[in-house]
This record gives sequence, structure tokens and C-alpha cells, in this order.
Amino acid sequence: MIPYTVNIKLAARTLTGTLNLQNKTAVDWGWQGLIAQGCHSSILIIDPKTSQTIQVLERHKANVVKVRWSRENYYHNVSSPYCLRLASGDASGKIIVWDVVSGTAHCEIQEHSKPIQDLEWLWNQDASHTGTKLWKKSYAENILSFSFDPFDSSNMALLTSEGIVFITDFSHSKPPGNAGKKVYIASPHASPAHTKPAHTAAPVPTGAKKALNKVKVLITNEKPTAEAVTLNDCLQLSYLPSKRNHMLLLYPREILILDLELSQTVGVVAIERSGVPFVQVIPCAQRDALYCLHENGCISLRVCRSTITPEETTDPEQNVYELMYDLRSQCDAIRVTKTVRPYRMVICPVNENNAALMVSDGRAMLWELKAHKGKAAVNPSSGLLPLYTPVSFCGAPLGPNQKRIQDLSLNSMIGQTLIAGEALSPSNQQEVQLKFLLTGLLSGLPLPPFALRMCPPLTTKNINNYQPLLAIGTSNGSVLVYNLTSGLLHKELSVHSCEVRGIEWVSLTSFLSFATSAPNNMGLVRNELQHVDLPTGRCFAFRGERGNDEPPIEMIKVSHLKQYLVVVFRDKPLELWDTRTGTLLREMAKNFPTVTALEWSPSHNLKSLKKKQMAAREAIARQTVSDCGELKSDLLQDAESKSESSQAISAREHFVFTDMDGQVYHITVEGNTVKDGARIPPDGSMGSIACIAWKGDTLVLGDVDGNLNFWDLKARLSRGIPTHRGWVKKIRFAPGKGNQKLLVMYTDGAEVWDTKEVQMVSSMRIGRNVNYRILDIDWCTSDKVVLASDDGCIRVLEMAMKSASYRMDEQDLTDPVWCPYLLVPRAALTLKAFLLLQPWSGTFTMDITQVDYNEKDEIKGLIQEQLNSLSKLFGDESDLTFWTVAAHYLQSFCQGSPAESCKYNVFAAQQKFQLDRVHLQEVKRSSYEHTKKCADQLLLLGQTDRAVQLLLETSADNASYYCDSLKACLVTTITSSGPSQSTIKLVATNMIANGKLAEGVQLLCLIDKAEDACRYLQTYGEWNRATWLAKVRLSPAESSDVLKRWAEHLCSSQVNQKSKAILVLLSLGCFYKVGEMLNNMRHFDRAALFIEACLQHGVMEANDSSNILF
Repeated sequence: MIPYTVNIKLAARTLTGTLNLQNKTAVDWGWQGLIAQGCHSSILIIDPKTSQTIQVLERHKANVVKVRWSRENYYHNVSSPYCLRLASGDASGKIIVWDVVSGTAHCEIQEHSKPIQDLEWLWNQDASHTGTKLWKKSYAENILSFSFDPFDSSNMALLTSEGIVFITDFSHSKPPGNAGKKVYIASPHASPAHTKPAHTAAPVPTGAKKALNKVKVLITNEKPTAEAVTLNDCLQLSYLPSKRNHMLLLYPREILILDLELSQTVGVVAIERSGVPFVQVIPCAQRDALYCLHENGCISLRVCRSTITPEETTDPEQNVYELMYDLRSQCDAIRVTKTVRPYRMVICPVNENNAALMVSDGRAMLWELKAHKGKAAVNPSSGLLPLYTPVSFCGAPLGPNQKRIQDLSLNSMIGQTLIAGEALSPSNQQEVQLKFLLTGLLSGLPLPPFALRMCPPLTTKNINNYQPLLAIGTSNGSVLVYNLTSGLLHKELSVHSCEVRGIEWVSLTSFLSFATSAPNNMGLVRNELQHVDLPTGRCFAFRGERGNDEPPIEMIKVSHLKQYLVVVFRDKPLELWDTRTGTLLREMAKNFPTVTALEWSPSHNLKSLKKKQMAAREAIARQTVSDCGELKSDLLQDAESKSESSQAISAREHFVFTDMDGQVYHITVEGNTVKDGARIPPDGSMGSIACIAWKGDTLVLGDVDGNLNFWDLKARLSRGIPTHRGWVKKIRFAPGKGNQKLLVMYTDGAEVWDTKEVQMVSSMRIGRNVNYRILDIDWCTSDKVVLASDDGCIRVLEMAMKSASYRMDEQDLTDPVWCPYLLVPRAALTLKAFLLLQPWSGTFTMDITQVDYNEKDEIKGLIQEQLNSLSKLFGDESDLTFWTVAAHYLQSFCQGSPAESCKYNVFAAQQKFQLDRVHLQEVKRSSYEHTKKCADQLLLLGQTDRAVQLLLETSADNASYYCDSLKACLVTTITSSGPSQSTIKLVATNMIANGKLAEGVQLLCLIDKAEDACRYLQTYGEWNRATWLAKVRLSPAESSDVLKRWAEHLCSSQVNQKSKAILVLLSLGCFYKVGEMLNNMRHFDRAALFIEACLQHGVMEANDSSNILF
């Protein structure tokens, strides 16, 4: 059972239910560790660690279609603190940037009235606070979505209704200079098949290989025919964060991996004919892996492997790496129905080993990927290789006794060797298997309509055991009981077989609920009136065998002292029941007036009842007095129990009701005696009375025409107020002595009235300030109302009935949430500094109670987890990137053998890796343009023999036949003599000067002048190309000079990418320069920790130069 605390001031909150179809893509998992999900016009903030909703943002008027957390790729300090920023877009075109902690909006942006198709945060976020419009560019085609290149922020791809538009000059300061390169997507199934016969020694192609042959031609510069266009089938476009210049296209039954340098498919994931189609794919950054969501709600993980056929193969196209994504793990599917479908999946961007599945019925299923030791029974003919643990962690190799590390993230669970295609060395590795575990589940409310009833209010008598419980009757017959302190489901009870129409509490732990079935041909229904005991869950039919084939129950009303129950029927006289014994006291005669509204009086004779009970106790006690005059305590207790149970002593209570003519009747009930009282004639200004509320000396009536009539019973005055709002559906007084606030429900909204002053306090109307219709209302405390709406949500609002957003740091959550972003900036940075380095102590501790500083009290009690990587714990993208690269190169230079990291491919351009890639491009080429690109790449890599073969393949009818033949002759006959080199160099220089940069660079590479070629590339702004060429053709010393010039360029005021320059310098081992730059950029804590790490690894000496940085 959920623990409870008494909290008179409940927080405003929203209980959400099923999702709208437009919410399908409105979900995001941010670096901050939280999930944002759109639910109709609201946005839920979910903590996946504790599986609870910690915030609901409400300001949109239309359905939310996109949400995006801000990036954390900047250095955090007091002026740029850790903060929860979220951008959301709705179907009306409005974009809101949120301060999630306070639940307020930073800014609102409205450019058009059409739905937002896609939105993304830029790397440079300086302009994202104000909503200032920087620029706008229009395209002729309808843009469906877009994707940024994770390796180069100036590259982006637009998925349009006709094809893909590639933009290479994206910048936040100015719009793209041109319309971009537009390519068309040909149908995967309409593409020509691979006609080259397979090698006789090769195995029979699998389904994936057959599919790869089908999609040999995919991207063309010419618009395909109408039969070949299948753009409506293209579900998703995304760059691969683990491979530079690679992109995936998702189709229902295929995932296509494109090499953008060749514009050609180089890999495919195909589903067999009986397989379940794809819905979504998320590529990973830490490993070349894909999380796939299928139509049955199953999440699968596929990991890339590079397989090579035997080297004795004579066909060069067979001796090549082929990208394949093997299925490594999958979770259980869900039961899919017409109303229950998987919508979207998100993964944790920090660790990439947690996934969340959003279902259309409002459920959020949280899955965690686990690695366990063991060998799988693999079919040898499938070619599926085993997965092994990593050989190092944070740059440091594992010890001899350390077989594996914890499942902190995806890159700590499986190694990189399998993906890079290198030789396996399982001597110090363990074979692992991956599996999904369900670690959390959030359930939403079922489909509306709802019937609400709050439990009896908090008083001084029940304060010791009070729980703020809200009972919600649903359309499927169940009753949900929510604890409004935590906002979590307390109990779910299956009570009825049809829609619940109303609920009335008879104590703090029990209630009555009624439901009516669909009417038959005679208009009669089956009525169900159930008594439910919450602690035990026991239900019984309150009316016994009654209920079949009778008019439907209109309402039930429990008296103020919970003694009596009135059951009102549509075309049948009411019934009066004793709630304590469950007996029928009176069934009214057939000529009894038809009841349109009824309410019990708060007045009673409870004081006289207590006097009667005391007299009864004394009478029984006198009979049990012994002859010696001593009264035994146990006999007195027996006397008290007998007086309460055996004697039928009941308080006198009253209720009033109105008939069809508006006449008011007064009825008195005492025990099983029912007396008719005064009758008040109808008010001529009122229509048919629809509802009554009574508190103290104030009686309020509401009619079907929207009139409210306030009666002051003490002064015998009445006052009518026409609201012009239409039918008054329900009115309720607020709890609390002397609290005369009244909640009124109309067809088009709700109002709060002050009955003392007879004036309206607040109003809510559909179409004006909300976009949902109110279904039911009630008070949950003396100053908070609870509303059920047709969007499937139940909102606890302040009396002003504005937004249900609240401050997250003021919430009383069931489970504490680890999120440094909830702290004030100084407290979050102090916590980070304390956890990073503790030079005052010989041992590392997470106990902050013994350290004396100002912010200690604000962060006490938050640390509950074993800290393995502080950057991941804080979700600090900038820190994580820096320390991942720094740890790798510190360890490499410490061992004296600097190595490259394929993850950070901007620095990793080993010749073997690039040769494998160009071979893969070569075998997939299908046109002269593809062949020419492959030949050019081979020339730059120094593979002249293979380049000549490709040049000689040019057909005689090709316009470039003569040039290619001469180029082949030049490559084969080139000599290293002085005159020939001088001539070629002169020609290359002239070609570069006349705009033939690529051709001139090729000529310089032919005569081993790659260093000059890099310098020319850098001069003409081709910095990435120059870096690539330096890595594959130059010696480490020569390559270092090229990269240093690149770092200087990145530090220039025109570029101002110093963070990227630092990563370049790290790869060169310029650690002192890195420390100096960090210090100049005022990244003092990072600089100090980096120098400390350099001294610890022995790559820097403690001298005057390094001491200056400290």
C-alpha cells in the first residue's frame, strides 16, 4: 500500500489518460534524465528512475505534436546553470519554450496556424530564450521532417513529400544560400535487382542479402516515375551518430543504410514475410546499433557487424565488408487492439541502455537492457558472431582479474571490436547475452466519461488517519481510487459490469457506487448499486436482488451524518435506505412527485442524539452494578457497545427536493419514520430545477436555463442570478466551516461563486480559455477543485481554475527524485564540485553531512546511487564528450601508443577503416558517377592499381572515356623523377587556381605531395577533407601540423568552436595547450581536473608551467 501523509494543502496536478493520435510523435528523453510526453494539450514530465509523473505543463490550446528537451552541450556555471528547458509545438502552430521546474513559459512563438511537423534545438542556444525570429526560408515541397548531421552542424537533410533535400550551409546567423541538393527516392521494390551472379563458393544469400540486392539503386537525381515513388512508405529519415556520412531510411519492412558520399545503399535490415513491420528506429551513438519498434509493441536491438568473405575469393566485389545488423535482443510484445497501439519509443541519450515505450492508452513501459554472462546456442550457418564485453573502461584497460564492468551504459556492456571488424581477442573478455527487463510501468486513466467523488473532508477528528482519496468511476465499470497527495493510483476495483454513473462516500474507507446498463426495448435497465469497503476490497449489492428490469437510477444522495441513503429513479418513486444496516426504510408511493433535484440538509439533532445515547448507557450500566456498589470497567464497555448496536437510536435529518413544476418539498427522516414537511411554491423566474446545494443557512438552486437562486434561510431572502450559461448540471459547496464557496458546472464549463457576496469568483469556458469539455466536478479541499474532462484527464486546480502546472521542488512525491536540475544553480554546482574531487580526504565519500558550506542543506539527502560517471549522472553532454575523448587519449599517450577512436570519427580516419569503406562503396556502385567517386577515393588513398581498373571500365560511348583513359595511363606510368614531379605539381597548382580543386589534389597525391594537398584544401575552406586526407596519407608528425592549423582555425573569431578545437588538440597530445585553453575559456574546474589527470597519468610534469594553471 502506498504510504500516506496528511497534507491539507494538496498540490495542483493533472491525472492523464489516453493519448490523442496527434500526440503520437510528442515524446522525448532528454540529457537531463527526464521524459516529456504530450497528452492532448498537456505535457507530462516523467522520471523514469522512479516511474512517476513529477510535472504537468498546461498552456497549449491545441494538441501537442512535438516536444524536445534542450541540449546540454555547453559548459555549466552560475551564469549558464543546469536548467530544465523544454520546447513544445502544437497542432495550431504555437511553440512554447518552458521552464519546467516552475511550470512557466520562457516565451511563446506563433508563426503559422498549421501543425508543427518537426522541431529541434540548435547547437548554439543563445537565441532560444527570447523567441526572437532569426531567419526564414521557404521550400516548394511540403517538409515532413528533418535531421541534423551529428558530426557537422552545418549539414542537415529535409524529408519532403517528393524526396530528400540536403543542406550543407546551415547556420543560425543566416538562411541557407540556395535551395540545397535535391535527390529523389526510388522505390526499394522497383529498383533493379543485382544481376551479378554470386560466387559459387559463397553461401546462399539470406533474406537480408536478397533485400540488399533489391535496393542497389535508391537515390537518383532524376524524378522517378509515378509507379516507382513510395515516399508515403518512408516513415523516418535520420543520420547515424555512430558513422560519419551515413544515414538511415525507414520503411515498414526495411531499414536502409545509406552512404551519403556515394548516395548508395550499403546495408539493409529486412523483415521476413511473416515478420512484424517497423514503426520507428533510433540509431545509437555509443555503438553502431539500432533500437527498432515494431507494430506489436516489441522493441528489438540490432547490432552491426562487418563480415568479410574468405580472402582467397577472386572476385574483388566479394572480398568486402558488408554491413549487417543482427538481432541481439527483443522485449515482449503488447496486446494490440483498435484502441491500444504502440505510438513511440525513446531511449536514454546518456546511457543508451534504457528505453521507454509510449502506448496509445496512456501507458509508459520502461525497459532496461541488461547484459549477462553466457553463451548462446548460435546456428553456425547464420554467421552470427558472439558479443563480448569491452576491453577497457573510460580509457583504462581492464585488470587481469576484472572480467567485466557494470551495465552502466551500452558501451560498457558490449565491446567495439565486433563492430570495427577487427580480430577478436576473447582472452580477457567475456561473452555476454543481452535481454530486456521491464523496470517500470505508468498507467493512465481509461477512456472517459468519468464520475468523480472526493472522500469526506479533513477534520480535527479524522486527522490521524485521513487520506485525500478521490474515487473515479469509469466507463468500463471499474472504480479507481487515487491518492491526491502523491497523485498515484491507490486502488483499482472492478465493481460494475457497465458504466459507473455516480459515487457517494459513506465513510473515509467505504463508498457506494451505482451503474446502469443500456436500456432494453421497454426502456428498462439493470441497476447496480454496490457498497465497497476500501481496506478489504469487499463489494456487495446494497439493494440485494433488486435492480433488474426497472427504470434507471438518476442519482444517489447520502445524508450528512452518513445514516440514510436516497435513491432517485427516472420514472419511479424514490427509495430511502439505512446505510448502516443496509435495510430499506421506505419506498415512496406511486403518486409521489417526480424528483428533479435533491439535497440533504446539513442540520440535524446530533446533540440530542448523544444525550439519548448517554442516557441509554447509564441505564444499562445501572443494571450491571454489583451489590457492593463497584462498577466494573468491562461491564461498562459492554453496556456502551449494547447501547450503540442493539438500540435503534438515529439522528433526525432532513432533505429537500423539487418536482417537475419547481415546487420545493421538505422531508424529515428519523429512524424509519418519514414525515412530510413544508412545501414552497415554485419561483416564477426559475425554470425546471436541475440541482440543489445546501450548506449552513444558504440553499442554492440551479435550473436548466442557467439561473442560480440563492436562498438565505435565516433572513428568509432569495436572490436570482441569470448566468446565461445554459443548463446548470451540478453545484457543490466547498468543505470547511464557514466556507461558502460554490462550484457550478455548466454544459460549456464551470464557475466558482461566493455565496456570501453572491458574486462570481472565477470562470472557465470551453473555447475561451480551455479546449476541453467538463464532465464532472467536485471539491478536493477547501481551496482546490477537481474537474473531469472529455480529453481523458482529471485536473486538480486552484480556485481560480487556471493552469495545473506547479513548482516541481514543492511537490510531495512518494519516491525521492534524483535530478540536480531541480536545485538552485549554486547548490547544483556545489554538489558537482563535491563529487568530482575531494582533495581534503584520503578516501572518496558521498556523505555531505560532514562538510561545511552554505549549500549543504539544499542538497542533503539527494545522493542515493553509486557514482561511476558524474557527467552521466548530471546528464552533462559537454562534460561527457570532453572526458570520454580525454580519457581515451590520456591512456593512449600514457602507454606511448596513441590510438584512434572510431566513435569520434572526425579524428578516426585510419587507412584500413577507410579502405574497407571504399571497398563497400565499390561493390555497391551502379552508375558511372559512383564508379568515378570510388576511383577518386582510391587515388587519394594510394590504391593506384584498383583505381586504374575502375578508370578503364568507362565505356567508349561515355563522354569521359578519353579523359579517364588518359588518367589511367598517367597513374600507371608516373615516375618520381624531378622533371615529371615538377610538371605534375605545376599542372595541379594551375588546376586548383582555376577551380579544379579535387582534380589538383588527386595529382598532388599521385606524386606523394599529400601535405601540399592538405594545405590547399585548408586554404579553400575544405577543413574536414584536409583532416581526412592527413589521417590516411601523412605521417603522424606531418598530420599533426595539419590538425594544429585546423585547431587554430576553429579558435578564430569567425568560427569560434573552441570546444571542438580542444578535442582536436587532445587527439594530438597537446595536453598543456588544452589546459591553457580551458583556463582562458574560464572553465576552471574542468581545467584543474584535467591537469590533475595529466599529472596522474604521467603525460605532464609538475613544473612552473603547469603550476600556473593551478
